[in-house]
Amino acid sequence: MTRDISRRTFLKGGLAAAGALTASSLPLPSSVKGASDQELATLIDIRKCIGCEACVEACKEVNESKFPEPEQPFPRMYPSRVKVSDWSDRRDEVDRLTPYNWLFIQEATVTVNGREETYTIPRRCMHCQNPPCADLCPWGAARKLKNGITRIDADICLGGAKCAKVCPWHIPQRQTGVGLYLDIFPGFAGNGVMYKCDRCYNRIAEGKLPACIEVCPEHVQKIGPRDEIVKEAHAIAEEINGYIYGEKENGGTNTIYVSPVPFDLLNAGIEKGPGRPGLQPVADSMAHADNLAKAMVIAPMAGIAAAAGKFIATAKKATRLKEENQ
Repeated sequence: MTRDISRRTFLKGGLAAAGALTASSLPLPSSVKGASDQELATLIDIRKCIGCEACVEACKEVNESKFPEPEQPFPRMYPSRVKVSDWSDRRDEVDRLTPYNWLFIQEATVTVNGREETYTIPRRCMHCQNPPCADLCPWGAARKLKNGITRIDADICLGGAKCAKVCPWHIPQRQTGVGLYLDIFPGFAGNGVMYKCDRCYNRIAEGKLPACIEVCPEHVQKIGPRDEIVKEAHAIAEEINGYIYGEKENGGTNTIYVSPVPFDLLNAGIEKGPGRPGLQPVADSMAHADNLAKAMVIAPMAGIAAAAGKFIATAKKATRLKEENQ
């Protein structure tokens, strides 16, 4: 695939646009406004992405206030096999998912009909319709909102990484030295907080577009009611004889990709590993009887734990504010 405009050129424009996000923001589509109870999805058209990373920069800028500020030195963990996960001195890394980088651009070089082509793919949380991270979080820190967004509450999360283990794409990333575990059992509990894309849930609540969608110069992404997004994805796929990913993966997600080439080729062409999810076929993990049973057992416990965590977090915040005002 030939790209006539360089990433650097578009990145400069993207940075300028990202800087303007806080000043004036584009509104959500009319079909999304006031739709707090309907499932929203995003459509990502891989054909349009030029890999400029404007979305990456906008995501980092808009969500900076949510990023962790760890306390050091870190508590010594028991057992010792629990390793420190510290990204605080690598905040600028953008070639994978980290606690400070919730969106990155994957690159896949594939050969189709004897022709080599390169595609760039925005990657972040898939926001599953039945997310195992939320269903199986023992503390209730990860939860799915009514509008289809799955987010992790940093005030409750203990960083146990259950969410990352059960996520088919291992999306959430941990930062040590921050969060509730420092106030309860710092040597034993959790080891930090897990972080991932929350699809700018606070901006959506204010009637604004997610930052990555607003700033994209090529209009790679769009957001809307899931049934409309899926319908449009199929229309595009039919028009270009293309392929869809996310509609049925893990029982269905709220991130729908459309590609002109098969996703098994893209999956083979991308670099995979920690913080770099694949594009492999994924069965519905929560359809498994064991996981369903675990979710039923965890649900009431998670509710109690979440309430306790909120109480502790609120008390901690009140104490901190009191100390600052003295």
